[in-house]
Amino acid sequence: MKQDVLIAGGGIVGLATALRIMQVRPGTRLTLVEKELAVAQHQTGHNSGVIHSGLYYKPGSLKALNCITGYQQMLAFCREQCIPHEICGKIVVAATSAELAGLEELHRRGVANGLSGLRFLQPAGIREIEPHCSGLRGLFVPQTGIVDYGAVARKYAELLVDSGADIVFGETVVDIRRQGSMVELTGNSRQWRGDAAVICAGLQSDRLALRSELDLPLRILPFRGEYYQFSASAPRMVNHLIYPVPDPAFPFLGVHFTRMIGGGIECGPNAVFAFGREAYKKTDLNLPDLLETLAWPGFGIAAKKYWRTGLGEYHRSFSKQAFVQALRKLIPEIEKEHLEPGGAGIRAQACDRRGNLLDDFDIRYHGNIIHVCNAPSPAATSSLAIGKTIADKVLTILNQGRKKI
Repeated sequence: MKQDVLIAGGGIVGLATALRIMQVRPGTRLTLVEKELAVAQHQTGHNSGVIHSGLYYKPGSLKALNCITGYQQMLAFCREQCIPHEICGKIVVAATSAELAGLEELHRRGVANGLSGLRFLQPAGIREIEPHCSGLRGLFVPQTGIVDYGAVARKYAELLVDSGADIVFGETVVDIRRQGSMVELTGNSRQWRGDAAVICAGLQSDRLALRSELDLPLRILPFRGEYYQFSASAPRMVNHLIYPVPDPAFPFLGVHFTRMIGGGIECGPNAVFAFGREAYKKTDLNLPDLLETLAWPGFGIAAKKYWRTGLGEYHRSFSKQAFVQALRKLIPEIEKEHLEPGGAGIRAQACDRRGNLLDDFDIRYHGNIIHVCNAPSPAATSSLAIGKTIADKVLTILNQGRKKI
């Protein structure tokens, strides 16, 4: 049966988009297609669960605008649906004098993005909040929180089904093509036709976007983020979230300490180039994925640009002592025996032909097909806001189609 809307991808952005459509236009015939047997099996289910406040993002960027709006929407959703969450605050710490200017820039961005209550901390102020943390200067951000985004995504899916939408699991979308005014999605065993389609395929997003844009100017590079966690016997050393000042040339936040909503403390992640789009283990290799990435001109340029940083990330990947040494920049008392291996996730990082790792969201519109090509952090925090933006575009497409009939 023909649908009004087809969505590919059961991560948090695809689910939020579908939910927003059903909320604004009840009765919409909507099918969401997911290749796994459950929602939130990749980026959504493997992140650190931070509710980002909007501190890091360039004012006026899609990240900033969606994070600011999405933050409030996420908190309201968690309260309404009784999803455990906590606004615990975080400290960003400048450990060296070279990082002080970066801390000032974060404060400037935070204020420009509407955050209130930001305050600088001297070493004594840092120790007052985090007695085990060391630094020259800190920035306290009261709005930052924690949640389980897997739980959020599962609630989105539950509400989506309750609204009358269909979720199809175990079907990999392998082709997208326009058939007259319709869009046809082809899975590994079925086909669907609809008036509009939204592709939120995460790690596979560029491959599907190429079906609509043959000269797509970006490709997805997979970066594995590996975590350690405090063992049960380790002393309590973290009260809030503790972050370093990020390297402005690298679109990752550096190894940090994150309280988890279910208990425990995660340490990390690093950011190592993965030899496959779903290479969650160090030993995982997907040769076709790897060869495809190596063939992209931007990869070689990025590798030359970031090789020194990349080597450091790999060193921390294979050396627990090196990982601990990076963590000691923030908490000098940490010892190897305090930590045990945690989980890992893969970040879908878009890279252009010039080797730039794209820092902002990238959403592409091709008539009645919409591709979400780059949605890194804070996409989970921003999911309801991103979903509303895309839903409004989809409804415009549907209304235009109705006028033509």
